[in-house]
Amino acid sequence: MKQENDEEQRGIIRKIFGAILKIIIIIVILVGVSFTLRIAPNYVRNEITDQTNLVINFSNVTGKTKQDVLIDDNIIYLSLDDIKNYYDDNIYYDEQYNQIVTSSETKLAVLKIDENKMLVNGTTIKIKGCAKIQNDIYYLPISEMEDIYNIKVTNAENKVIIESLDKKLTTGIANKKLNIKYKTTFFSKTIEKINEGDKLVIAESEENTLPEGWIKVRTQNGNIGYVEQKDLRDIKVEREEKVYEKPIEGNISLAWEYFSEYAKAPDNTGIEYNGVNIVSPSFFNLNLEDTEKEDISKQDVIEQADFIENIGEEGIQYINWAKENGYKVWPKFTNDTLSTTIDEFSVIINDYELRNLMINDILNYAEEYDLDGINLDFEYMYKNDNEAFSRFIIELAPQLRNKGICLSVDVTAPDGGDNWSLCYNRNIIGELADYVVFMAYDQYGTSSLGTTAGYNWIENSINKFLNNDTDKVPSEKLILGLPFYTRLWKTKDGEVIGKPEVIFIKNIEEAIPDNASKEWLEDLRQYYVQYEKDGYIYKMWVEDEDSFAEKIDLVEKYNLAGAAYWRKGFDSDSIWEIIKKSLNL
Repeated sequence: MKQENDEEQRGIIRKIFGAILKIIIIIVILVGVSFTLRIAPNYVRNEITDQTNLVINFSNVTGKTKQDVLIDDNIIYLSLDDIKNYYDDNIYYDEQYNQIVTSSETKLAVLKIDENKMLVNGTTIKIKGCAKIQNDIYYLPISEMEDIYNIKVTNAENKVIIESLDKKLTTGIANKKLNIKYKTTFFSKTIEKINEGDKLVIAESEENTLPEGWIKVRTQNGNIGYVEQKDLRDIKVEREEKVYEKPIEGNISLAWEYFSEYAKAPDNTGIEYNGVNIVSPSFFNLNLEDTEKEDISKQDVIEQADFIENIGEEGIQYINWAKENGYKVWPKFTNDTLSTTIDEFSVIINDYELRNLMINDILNYAEEYDLDGINLDFEYMYKNDNEAFSRFIIELAPQLRNKGICLSVDVTAPDGGDNWSLCYNRNIIGELADYVVFMAYDQYGTSSLGTTAGYNWIENSINKFLNNDTDKVPSEKLILGLPFYTRLWKTKDGEVIGKPEVIFIKNIEEAIPDNASKEWLEDLRQYYVQYEKDGYIYKMWVEDEDSFAEKIDLVEKYNLAGAAYWRKGFDSDSIWEIIKKSLNL
């Protein structure tokens, strides 16, 4: 009996130990699974080993590139599509001349296909590689274009490293042999072992994006990973981030000064302009002889695709007067619509060589007369020429900036007719030019009865500039152009009779009879005047001190770059006092 009880007890004990063992095994398995789940992600690394890897700053972008990186005779090539993606949104292939045109902040480079040379800001440079076509794909020798994009290109262990020299550079020295980790944990996979004294490039990271004590680094071989900061010494900033500098400090107050291509610049000796820091005299006109052909060819205009200057001794004295009084000089370059037809201009703007003639003229004049900037006033173009006009700005802007010359471009409101409004790619112009001037007039032209510049229309247009993707211009680049004039309309039975009379702000009071009715229109922020004379009804939307003060306050409301005024000579002394106060000049 006792023997049977002992056997039963031993069986119970065996069962208990068996159950405990099973529990232990389950625990071990669970711990192992948990450990594996924690550690495994730190070892997952999708290596691309069948092609040259591309590292840009602190990202391996190989899996995101459109085409493979090519290396031929130690020349490194990137496809046009990849350069467009990473370095130049506006790069393009010019089919007419079989060349690629690319630009950066201060450089314009032109590379003809299969030619071992590159035109950089008008200077020919010999290169070992060339722009080429391979399998119907355009490639550029990126390793020979470091100065164009301000980059450093390095070929290292099946990796091409491209470093942007505009970005901040921080380095550190390994104070012992280190394992560069794939993730910010001790258990992570080692992607490279480095020796004591090796230099690492340290990535800038936002606060709290990495575990405390860890930093992101790039090795000399282009591997990107993590180390603990305590394992580095001599951490220092070797290059600061490049900071965009505004061409003009404070608010801009620009006065256009018009005189025809035949008139002389005014003698301003002893005169000061109150409330102005930039003057824009009408010195340069694109003036083509009229051709009566139906189909205008390049040859018809090639000898004339340049600007006619109207400076002379008087203009030189005007420039000297402006500089002596502390005013910047941004002369107006215009496609004079009285002398250049829309068809002639279309031929010029669509041809790289003809555009280049205009650009060389602008650059030469700017240097010859020591101009601070230029005001580009090209109006009345075909809607279908908007891309060609954008190319003109793409080709002009970096070359001006390289010389320290400011570029401002005049544009109309973002709505309206094909040839007056839809002919501009405002977002591209806003990206490339230093300033965009919104000519906030004429809301209604000489053939349509209405105000010259209503407040609500101007404000709606400003919002389109700031918020519409296709028209977007940064607020700090947008200059509000305002009129110093309005129009007096003569009507009978509701119909406009003849052309309206232009009334300057300085003459506004004497233009309004005592018997005229005067009503303030809150939406337009201006007075509406109407009166009868000799059987006709006269109508005017008044531009005066009250109306002007409302509109110029939009500069502060929307944090715009400043204001411009068409034009000097139409003004009154009281207007300049309003400008000074509103713009804090």
